[in-house]
Amino acid sequence: MRNRTRQGGWIGLIGLLLAVAIVALLGKTLLQQLGVLGAPPDKRALARPGNVQADVVVPTPAVALERARGLEQAVQEQARENAVRIDKATSP
Repeated sequence: MRNRTRQGGWIGLIGLLLAVAIVALLGKTLLQQLGVLGAPPDKRALARPGNVQADVVVPTPAVALERARGLEQAVQEQARENAVRIDKATSP
């Protein structure tokens, strides 16, 4: 009984470390799929080092930011157009 009580803390600690390792691996995989940590390696390209594909476009966070800025500008332009239309419709 005494030995089991002393080992209970170690078993819990090992279980906790195992859980943290699993969460870290899943988080890394998720971030790679989202493109935050870079694109996941292509196994076919690694198998043949001489095979270079120049037409493959990898989205980067900078590209996503540019797309978001373009969308923001489009929304602001639509808001201005709507304000002008509302002013024309409500003015006598």
